[in-house]
Amino acid sequence: MPSLYELPITNLKGVGETRARLYQKLGVDSVGALLRFYPRSYVDMSHVFPIAHAPLETPCALRVRLLSPPVETRVKGGMLLTKVTVSDDSAFPLTLTFFNNPYIKRSMKMDTEYLLYGKITANFLKREMTAPEWMQAETAPAIRPVYRQTKGLTSRMIQENARQALSLLPDPMRDPLPSAIREQYQLCHLRYALENIHLPQDMLGAELARKRLIFEELLVLQLALLRMKSRSRKASGIIFEKDTLEEFCARLPFTPTSAQIRAMKECTADLRSGFPMNRLIQGDVGSGKTAVAAALCYAAAKNGFQAALMAPTEILAQQHFSTLSQFLEGTGISLTLLTGSLSAKEKREALSGLENGSISLAVGTHALLSQGVHFTNLGLVITDEQHRFGVAQREALAGKGKSPHLLVMSATPIPRTLALMIYGDLDLSVLDELPPGRTPVKTYAISSDKRQRAFGFLRKHVRQGLQCYIICPMIEESANDMASVSQYAESLQKNWLPDCRIGQLHGKMSSQEKEVIMKQFAQGEIDILVSTTVVEVGMDVPNAAVMMIENAERYGLSQLHQLRGRVGRGKAASTCILVSDAQNEEAQARMRIMCSTSDGFRIADEDLRLRGPGDFFGSRQHGLPELKIAGLLSDTSTLRETQEVARNLLREDFSLEQPEHRGLRGEVSLLLKNLGKN
Repeated sequence: MPSLYELPITNLKGVGETRARLYQKLGVDSVGALLRFYPRSYVDMSHVFPIAHAPLETPCALRVRLLSPPVETRVKGGMLLTKVTVSDDSAFPLTLTFFNNPYIKRSMKMDTEYLLYGKITANFLKREMTAPEWMQAETAPAIRPVYRQTKGLTSRMIQENARQALSLLPDPMRDPLPSAIREQYQLCHLRYALENIHLPQDMLGAELARKRLIFEELLVLQLALLRMKSRSRKASGIIFEKDTLEEFCARLPFTPTSAQIRAMKECTADLRSGFPMNRLIQGDVGSGKTAVAAALCYAAAKNGFQAALMAPTEILAQQHFSTLSQFLEGTGISLTLLTGSLSAKEKREALSGLENGSISLAVGTHALLSQGVHFTNLGLVITDEQHRFGVAQREALAGKGKSPHLLVMSATPIPRTLALMIYGDLDLSVLDELPPGRTPVKTYAISSDKRQRAFGFLRKHVRQGLQCYIICPMIEESANDMASVSQYAESLQKNWLPDCRIGQLHGKMSSQEKEVIMKQFAQGEIDILVSTTVVEVGMDVPNAAVMMIENAERYGLSQLHQLRGRVGRGKAASTCILVSDAQNEEAQARMRIMCSTSDGFRIADEDLRLRGPGDFFGSRQHGLPELKIAGLLSDTSTLRETQEVARNLLREDFSLEQPEHRGLRGEVSLLLKNLGKN
């Protein structure tokens, strides 16, 4: 429906500039976008209960008439209270109560039948319903859609505007899904789907619409990702003639895990294939991704090429530089660190070495993307914590070479099916085992009244020569009681652990200040580091054995797991302490999961289930659009179906130029345009 996407939302009756701005907050700027702005749920009012037999404390629909006119009273504080007594054929009275709603007295009439929707409460004397939804029965829909809203724009307003938008659909309307696919998977026509997703006559119609729209959304996404992947595979790749894997592994002071060997071999095959490598290495905290990256950097240098590794923070870049320096010591391979905090002289030397080829490996942050960074012969690009970069950023770094090989790494565990969705343009290697010697981290959840005992636990470990982290969610004191890093550290030093060396680390410190603190902690000059989540990635201190996280309910499961991964890296038994007073069920569920498992993939599943994909990733981070109707967990079977359909379609008609595929080509082009890939 390209034409409706070009029709501004203000073309709809009742949508002026003010309402258009509210729609803009929801990502809706055209009539076409509104039609693709689907309800998040429905209120089913098709089943009407008699008052006498209606369930209590459960939303239900009633058909009633007024027994007496609405009565208004003012209560303490000036609140307007409106009460209405109604009944139905069961002759059982029901009292309705509305707050600060003068519209009720003017609008509810004695001679009119109304449909109510709400929860009934009851005692021995009467039944009541507080602030129910109500509408005239003769005009009330059997199924009412509920949309995501913003202040000033109600679900009913959106429904009415959607009704207008549906009237603008062309007739006849072309369906982007070929009829053969619709028949094979029993999918309805697009017109039926749009009409029944917004204005269903019954729940069956809504479900048929959802099934079709979910399939279409996932199919278009799969087609876009596979075309991106195929385009990159067609480019002429750099070939690493010399296989250096056995040579590199022989230099390691440890035996790689079978998962590391498998990933290294998969990458080596890519490097020698004649096509650019486009691979994701996904592994849990401590699974040994950096050793795999080092093997590839070694291969690049020994084959006469340069390599670049980009990390999202200076702390992580510095950690990678230190680790890779150890892996490559004595090989004759020169490295440089390129971050924003380098002195002018250091930066000139690094840039000069990369441009003249005397430096084989650059490790850095976004500074690697700067215009002044030039490589002589860039053959390998690696990005770490890929979910923190957009697609465009990794391609900008790759653009500094001529079709270099690309490896992306992520320590955020993702279910395999979901990884294929998020990173559909990449091949996938999984590091699913930990190196020997990594001891499981025991995790405990405590309330704040046990904090003093926890401090004693930390002191005990410090006296044994070990180190500890304490994570606080805020940098500065705020109106709530969340801990401030600076004040927390000062109070800890003064009141609780005066005999310990306490340092602090947070995002508002300069790069030089962070580096000093990190170095002091790594060298054992700080016993307890009080920090924000800036240590979530990039801190590798084997002597750290305790991780204490304040206000743990403030974090998602995956982030808690990442923070916990900062300990358990040495030989000492390690512990994670989660401090939280939160009583809500979701927060308590997160604490129970963290205490019961250290399996990052199970934790990722639970995090997605509890928080949803939007919070888990955030579309702006991984470079993909927000899914409008499909669910990453609930629709995995459809995802698998659409992956197969997409592969078959592109195998038959890669450019989607056949007449029956042109509608899909238009949808794919629109998606790629929104991704900035056209």
